[in-house]
Amino acid sequence: MLEIREYHSLKEMENDFSLETLINFLHTHLDRFGDSKEAIKKCVNYAFSGKEGNGGFVAGGFIEKELVGAVVMNETGMGGYIPENILVYIAVNSNFRNQGIGGKLVKHVVEKSSGDVKLHVEYDNPAKKLYERLGFTNKYAEMRFIKEKK
Repeated sequence: MLEIREYHSLKEMENDFSLETLINFLHTHLDRFGDSKEAIKKCVNYAFSGKEGNGGFVAGGFIEKELVGAVVMNETGMGGYIPENILVYIAVNSNFRNQGIGGKLVKHVVEKSSGDVKLHVEYDNPAKKLYERLGFTNKYAEMRFIKEKK
């Protein structure tokens, strides 16, 4: 049975697992859709920073005390013109996929978030169908301009 726990601070989360454990879990189980460990750490620190305009939370999914899924939700501070929350990372241990864990985690964090939620998903990501079933829609195509580093 899946147990979902929410964490609103690093100290609270570290009662169950370390920041390093979360970063390694996400980095491993995001597979080809993931980011660097440094980017993941930056996102988690944003969620837990407590600075004005920052915020969010982490949710962990456990089966028999084993971390099998994790979500990082960041608050955007931009309600009214951009959704108030962005689901930045969600990953399920590859040994536990196709058991509904991802869907339960997404439903949980959407319910616990105050305001609208957005996420980015690549067109070829199999999870895209899950998000659509859960009510996420695709109104825009995201475009990015990446500046050269000087």
